[in-house]
Amino acid sequence: MNTVTAVRDRILQLCAERGISINRLASLSALPPSSLKNILYGKSQNPKILTIKLLCDGLGITLGEFFSTPKFDALEQELQ
Repeated sequence: MNTVTAVRDRILQLCAERGISINRLASLSALPPSSLKNILYGKSQNPKILTIKLLCDGLGITLGEFFSTPKFDALEQELQ
C-alpha cells in the first residue's frame, strides 16, 4: 500500500465512523467537494498537508490522530 491509498482509506474510514458523506466532510472542512473527490479517486497523487489539516479540522481531530494508525505505521519507504 502506498501513502496516497492510506490517506484515501483513512478519510473513508473516518467518514464511515461518523456517518457523514464526502460532501458533508468537504463542507465541514471548507473545501470544494471536487478537491476531496480528487484525493479519493486518485486524481490528486500528492495531497497537501494543509488540505489534510483542513479535513482534520472538519472531523474534529488532530493531524496526529489522522496519521496514528497501523496502516500508516506499516507503510514502506516510497523512494526507489
